[in-house]
Amino acid sequence: MREKVIEQKLAMEVKKRGGICPKFTSPSFDGMPDRLVLLPDGKVAFVEVKAPGKKPRPLQLARHRLLRGLGFRVFVLDEEEQIGGILDEIQNTV
Repeated sequence: MREKVIEQKLAMEVKKRGGICPKFTSPSFDGMPDRLVLLPDGKVAFVEVKAPGKKPRPLQLARHRLLRGLGFRVFVLDEEEQIGGILDEIQNTV
């Protein structure tokens, strides 16, 4: 399955849960995650989408550490089956 397909399925599932999942681009700050997940009740997280079995590049991992250090949730998604669990985890955040 291609990364694009997984990304589309993530966006559809977020929409089903009443949220939005915009593509996140930061032209002057490379390595940021692909998607911003915004769910009801102010639940926010970043999601890096990868093709199955692919891993984030070193710069992406550095950005993930930076975001986590600032208190944001960051997930790496490389299988369609992970979507439900990731979104459940975001929704159950205090």
